[in-house]
Amino acid sequence: MTGPGGHADTAYLLDASGPAAPPRDNGELTFAAPWESQAFGLVLALHEAGRFDWEDFRRRLIAEIGTWEASHPSGEAWSYYGCWLSALERLVSERGLVLGDDLRARAAELAARPPDHGPPGHRHDHPQDPASSGARHAG
Repeated sequence: MTGPGGHADTAYLLDASGPAAPPRDNGELTFAAPWESQAFGLVLALHEAGRFDWEDFRRRLIAEIGTWEASHPSGEAWSYYGCWLSALERLVSERGLVLGDDLRARAAELAARPPDHGPPGHRHDHPQDPASSGARHAG
């Protein structure tokens, strides 16, 4: 199936309801932060490249959501795309697409970025830039 511009139409892959269904507003996919749409696109690109079967990813996503629900109190805020990202990490690691050490190194690299660049739960304190904090150096 192809959509506008000759790109593959992946809408048929996505669940419309149930635990694996992505967040939507008026039928349109929604992303709260840039990393969410990037993780989403990466999964679709890897699938389209034949790196894994969609159903394999879907099963892992449902398992990640179930694990999150079992380990967090009811009503606690959660991130669908945090589970999406965890499912992707497990799948690429299991398939040997990315070695565990490479994945950990890249995750550490990304964790060093400002708090608004990653999924919830991966926030880190960053030292403030002395120039922006009003600190003056003796000269």
